[in-house]
Amino acid sequence: MNEIIEKENIIIEDMIYEVREMQVMLDSDIAKLYQVETKRINEAVKNNLDKFPERYSWLLTREETKKLRSKISTLEIKGQGKYSKYVPRVFTEQGLYMLATILKSKVATEVTISIMDTFVKMRHYINYNKKFLPHKFMLLEKQVDDNTKRINELFDKFDPKVIVKDYIFFEGEFYDAYSLLLDIFNNTKEETIIIDNYASKDLLDILKKIDKKIIIVSKNIDEILKKKYESQYNNITFINNNSFHDRFIIIDKQKLYSCGASFKDLGKKCFAIHEFNEKEYLNKLLNILNLQF
Repeated sequence: MNEIIEKENIIIEDMIYEVREMQVMLDSDIAKLYQVETKRINEAVKNNLDKFPERYSWLLTREETKKLRSKISTLEIKGQGKYSKYVPRVFTEQGLYMLATILKSKVATEVTISIMDTFVKMRHYINYNKKFLPHKFMLLEKQVDDNTKRINELFDKFDPKVIVKDYIFFEGEFYDAYSLLLDIFNNTKEETIIIDNYASKDLLDILKKIDKKIIIVSKNIDEILKKKYESQYNNITFINNNSFHDRFIIIDKQKLYSCGASFKDLGKKCFAIHEFNEKEYLNKLLNILNLQF
């Protein structure tokens, strides 16, 4: 983790503001986290303008700058001053990702991952409140706009970390669920074990593009589908096994995930993908699989 974040006990949520109904970060805050001067951030954009459309990054208008200054002390603390000619640049989540690919430093990469994780947490928390706690969501919207410190107090009150830790997806969130599943699969270095009693064509369509060893454990493997797949692709080993009820993903025998929905039905209904931190569960599953293999 970035030393400045740890040393100064920085909470990234405090650096995310809402402008034009989008969550953004200031160039000066990003520069601090990346351990570079603010001008270097803006030079990177200036030299790569084609990579930063306005939906990725833009200069605040005088009115937007004034509005931010009236609600946070960040700009004045950093020496810009109340009447400075400096107009801050802001970056959306996509803009931050693009910026990291240009700066290409270890610090920028590590910090960007932390920042993007924070964006995801806030998005899931807002979606949760919007659908299930509408009266509290109205309060959240007001506080996002008025005072980022109070946002953190709201986070503590409702403990959103529990919500996002379990990766809860709601009905209709097809892409987000599919994207997370791909992220899990793509984090594999050597081997992915997928336990799914109803492994289907939808799952194989995802896995055929992954050039890593994959094991599918299932009690209902369509033999015709299996033969056709194996005639063209060789990255999957199919194992018939009826020891499991739920769906699990094991990455490199190190990480264990459970999935509450069929892989072919991700996003159709509310469900959760949960990462287990308890190694004992992982070891027990591996023991069962080793007995079968």
